[in-house]
Amino acid sequence: MNQAISVLVNKLEGLAPKTAIVLGSGLGAVVDEVSDAAHVPYEDLEGFPHSGVSGHAAQVVAGKWDGTPVLFLSGRAHYYENGDASVMRAPLETLHGLGIKRLILTNAAGSLRSDMPPGSVMQITDHINFSGTNPLFGEPSDRRFVGLTNAYDATMRDEMRAAAARAGLELHQGVYMWFSGPSFETPAEIGMARTFGADAVGMSTVPEVILARFLGLDVAAASVITNLAAGMSGEEISHQETKDMAPLGGKRLAAILREMLTSR
Repeated sequence: MNQAISVLVNKLEGLAPKTAIVLGSGLGAVVDEVSDAAHVPYEDLEGFPHSGVSGHAAQVVAGKWDGTPVLFLSGRAHYYENGDASVMRAPLETLHGLGIKRLILTNAAGSLRSDMPPGSVMQITDHINFSGTNPLFGEPSDRRFVGLTNAYDATMRDEMRAAAARAGLELHQGVYMWFSGPSFETPAEIGMARTFGADAVGMSTVPEVILARFLGLDVAAASVITNLAAGMSGEEISHQETKDMAPLGGKRLAAILREMLTSR
């Protein structure tokens, strides 16, 4: 991790962003809007994972987004790739070591609500960890007992909603339920998720929220809706559908995040 911090400090050349964004499916093009950008492949950073998911890049991009210093993790590794829920721990520890205070997480998700169709954006207000695992398994200190009552920072949530209003874009709100993947959910599992109070389902983000709170970072998160969940449309779900639909909602979410960060 120290090597990763050193490499990034050298690349940043004095830039000191306080906010980092993890770019999920559909948001990769955001890095093209960054000026004076430094690009560092994950493979050059000790401890960083090499994502094997198509549609996910694997690089750190830092620079100015409409004049605001920001750091992007373009792409993530997932629990389902190797069975390690803590796979994003080193990148998040590196962000903390760089002085990042606020983390914004984005992902692609399936909707459980007919009023939230593909192309929508949902702000995550809370989550349900249905995976049966946790990225802090094996952590020896009492710090592992992380409180998650306020996992999603109220101030950042307010800022995101206000940004969406200024941008004239609808921002749904709801509970995200983490399934381990990589197979998609069954209609019966979706029925259960709805009963439990979930509004969207996906295969990422929750481990990163837990790790971020463990490190003391403030967190906000949002989902790009790429499909209606299993059993809602009568059609089979596919990863290709996720890749095809993610850019539609991704443009909306990018506009919201740009407004949120650059109007502070």
